[in-house]
Amino acid sequence: MKIGFIGFGNLGSAMVKRLLSQGFELHVWNRTKDKYKGTDVIVEDSPETLFNFCNIVLVNLFDSKAVRHVFEMKNGILSGNLKEKIILDTTTNSHKDVIEFHNLVKEKGGYYLEAPVLGSVTPALQGKLTFLISGNRDAYQKVEFLLQIMGSSIFYLEEPGLASKMKLINNLLLGVFMAGISESLVFAQKCGIHLQKAIDILMSGAGNSMVLNAKKDKILNDDYSPHFSSALIYKDLNYLQNLAYELKLPLFTASCVKELYGLINTKKAEDLDFCYLFKFLEGMYL
Repeated sequence: MKIGFIGFGNLGSAMVKRLLSQGFELHVWNRTKDKYKGTDVIVEDSPETLFNFCNIVLVNLFDSKAVRHVFEMKNGILSGNLKEKIILDTTTNSHKDVIEFHNLVKEKGGYYLEAPVLGSVTPALQGKLTFLISGNRDAYQKVEFLLQIMGSSIFYLEEPGLASKMKLINNLLLGVFMAGISESLVFAQKCGIHLQKAIDILMSGAGNSMVLNAKKDKILNDDYSPHFSSALIYKDLNYLQNLAYELKLPLFTASCVKELYGLINTKKAEDLDFCYLFKFLEGMYL
């Protein structure tokens, strides 16, 4: 089956590898051409041309600004024949922008499904992502088989905007967990406890979490190559603040953590994995 794909970042590339391993023919487009190297894909000249070959096109980009650009650029998505076609957008978007994306695609006769994912590179390669889906039910049912190949859990929320909001709420916890883990490990070292021992103890107690389990080896090996970058968590927490403002609600822990990642930006380290927060705090305390 032919599938279209736009976006070859860390997560997008892992999703592409998963689909290729399952025998799909992939037609792709990406702004940076050299990212195709080493992958058995069919490269198209523009987002528009993907829809000449594919009824389903996945999108995985950095933010809503990038998605909007790919929609509206010359020979972009909105220039294509979208009649009865499905766009599966796995980008973590602003909850406001996705409503407009739904409407723009609907006006062209197609279906837009917001499909942000929980999980990063390793789960994507293994087909163990979690998908949050909002949009037309019939379109969702048509792509459900694809979601089951790429993910181990699927939550259909239907109402446009809800999947994006829930993804931001999930990343509230993701950021807060990482901040708490990082600060705990730095304090343990300050008390004279070896890093490995501190991690083992936290894994046996209150610190036992998917976050620490996923990041402990990177911390121990001083490896901050990005699976999920600091820039992405900073962007998502900023979107979350916008949602809190709209709801007229305070946002305590996530706002504090967002500013920590803002500090990482000042060190020009935003492209490193978001667990770099540990290294950053370690440098402050030790």
